[in-house]
Amino acid sequence: MSLEELAAGIEVTAEQVDRGVAAVDGTGADVETRLEPFAEDLPCEVDAAAELVAAYADGASVGAAARRAGLAPTTGAKVLHRLGEPVSPLTPGGRAVVDDFLAARVPRTEAVRLVGDEADFAIGVYARTHDPLPGASEAVEGLLAPGPDGPDPLAEARSDVDDLL
Repeated sequence: MSLEELAAGIEVTAEQVDRGVAAVDGTGADVETRLEPFAEDLPCEVDAAAELVAAYADGASVGAAARRAGLAPTTGAKVLHRLGEPVSPLTPGGRAVVDDFLAARVPRTEAVRLVGDEADFAIGVYARTHDPLPGASEAVEGLLAPGPDGPDPLAEARSDVDDLL
């Protein structure tokens, strides 16, 4: 039996409607209220963190979201890191350099040179010395949620073109 014979008599009677990606936020509280329990451990005020999260969730880059919230881009990256968002700019090699610096095997000037940028180094050191806050990712769930399959398990293995040079 061929495909034509199997499909004989089948016709489309309805159209599919693309409704986009569904986002569910079942917390029932605004972002500032949800971040209030973490105020002491965030590197900025809660209202600025809430503005940062809103801008970042709308698709702004870390730097643009931070500027919209009145923060330095490095501070914005620190806040997002503490909230459980993977924003460290370091490659696996860069993380190894930061680890060597933190273990006092490499001087700071050499570590910055190897990482390539002072801001990336600062964010990388912060990310390696400050864990995400327990429960913070749940507080912003629905806003900074990972994709449908969760975080990318190969994110650390990927590199960009600069790593090949």
